[in-house]
This record gives sequence, C-alpha cells and structure tokens, in this order.
Amino acid sequence: MSVEENSAAKPAPVMDVQGDGRWMSQHNRFVQECKDAEPDVLFVGDSMVQLMQQYEVWRELFSPLHALNFGIGGDTTSNVLWRLQNGELENIRPRVVVLWVGTNNHEHTAEQVAEGILAIVQLLLSRLPKSKIIVLGLLPRGEFPNPLREKNAAVNNLLRATLPQLGPVQLLDVGGSFVHSDGTVSSRDMFDFLHLTACAYRTIASSLHDLLLQLLEETPQERRGSLV
Repeated sequence: MSVEENSAAKPAPVMDVQGDGRWMSQHNRFVQECKDAEPDVLFVGDSMVQLMQQYEVWRELFSPLHALNFGIGGDTTSNVLWRLQNGELENIRPRVVVLWVGTNNHEHTAEQVAEGILAIVQLLLSRLPKSKIIVLGLLPRGEFPNPLREKNAAVNNLLRATLPQLGPVQLLDVGGSFVHSDGTVSSRDMFDFLHLTACAYRTIASSLHDLLLQLLEETPQERRGSLV
C-alpha cells in the first residue's frame, strides 16, 4: 500500500462519537497556547505524552525547559497529523520537538504506522526547519508477549532504519528495560500493561532529559520577535 492510500499517513480529526466535543476542545486549547507561549520544547502525541504532565517528573525535568505538552489520549498518527496541520504549530518555534504516537493505530500494519509517523516528521521538518526532532519508540504492550507488542517492535525497527535519512531526527527507544527476561511486563512499570507508572516515567525521563539538554545546547534560540 502506498503512502497516498495509507490512512495512517493522512490527517484526520477524531470523530466526536460521545458528543461532548472533548477532543476538539483540547485541540483548540493547544492552538490558543501557541499564541501565548514561546516553548523551547514541544511534546506532541497520544496519552503517553498527555499523562507525563500529571507526574512530578514533568515539573522537575521538563517544565524548566519551557516545554509544552500537546498530548491527547487515544490519538493515532492521523489525528496528530491533523492537529499539527490545523494550528498547533502556529506562532511557535520550538528548538526541539518530541513525538510519541502510534500505539493506538490498531487497524494499521507496522509499515503503515511507520509511514504515519514519518509523515508527521516530514511535516515538522517542513514547518520547523530549524528544529531538532526526537521520536520516542513505541513501548511494549501487555503483560505477556503478544502480536501488538511484536507490531510495536517492528515499527521501531522500521523507524530506526528510515528516520536518520530525513534530517535532524533521532529515535529514542526506551521500551527495552520494561520487558523482563521471561518476556513479562510488570504492573510496577505499566499499571495497566500499557500506560506508565510514575517510576517508569522517571526511567524514561532521565535519558530523554539528557538528550534534550544536548540538543538544546546545539540549537540556537529563535524568538518570535526575530521572525520575518
């Protein structure tokens, strides 16, 4: 299937099945934040990004880096692509973008999910040519080995092979430490065998924070007043 036929690589908003408009309200709030903030780091993605903000590690390590969190639970690659094309990159010039999405693309193959992530990266590179990009690898899912876990690992392998060709983009694959030697994942790391506990976020945040500091040091600031 070509990228053109791959729905994972096509922008699409979330259907308001519940009827309360929550997804669009969150998107509109992010668009408004772009008008008021000047972030050095932008986090964008699904619940893995969204929930990070609820833990102390966000306030401790990422808030001091002038970080914005544009995570929405349940988002797929096409949802994030739509959000970024519809106002969530307006008026901001983050020096680093952290992208974490893809585990909710249940209807897509590993190749299609990787194409969706690559489509987001290409959009970021075109809209933010001076920014560096970190793509976080998809985490293992489930207490025991299962097909979704295998698919996420395949996505990471595809990204590892393709991302370096695009530009200042790198994959940070942080999921290996959560799979024990017997193939199990502990509820101490993933309370529902998908989402991370505070302790597990801290494990990931340490290596991510080090990489962010390195990239911020390499990337000059570009404030709004300097834009042509």
